[in-house]
Amino acid sequence: MNAHAVYAQLRRVPISMLRQIRPVQPSRVARLHGALNLWGGIWPLLHLRSFEAVFGPKVDRWLVYTVAGLLTSIGYAQWQAATSENWRHARRLGIGTAGTLLAIDLTYVPRGRIRWTYLVDAAAEVTVIVAWLTAERTQLGPSVQSTGSGQERAQ
Repeated sequence: MNAHAVYAQLRRVPISMLRQIRPVQPSRVARLHGALNLWGGIWPLLHLRSFEAVFGPKVDRWLVYTVAGLLTSIGYAQWQAATSENWRHARRLGIGTAGTLLAIDLTYVPRGRIRWTYLVDAAAEVTVIVAWLTAERTQLGPSVQSTGSGQERAQ
């Protein structure tokens, strides 16, 4: 299955299906996503050969190290923001990071620029985005409403 077929399948997921997902506390999503980003960043720094065995050889090692450093920093920030007061910071970082990585995966796998194994990463990024989108409802509860601008307000 190529990346276009995967993307077509993802677009067919009905919103009603997302509402049936059992929500997780945002602080837990922050910890999990932070850990995933930490692992994704540390892996190529610790053992580039095994990373390249899975995701293909890299011409620009400096770029691998740059992305690894950024993922490690973002993961650490998310981990530290995994509190009932700060989880929104972890969510902003998380959705932005996952969305960016997902876009890269779905753009460059079909072009043959990166290996098909990046589609596994794409699935993980979609899962994280869904987790963030469903987690928000549990934390906000019925007495708080989103204003649409990223700010929440009490009713």
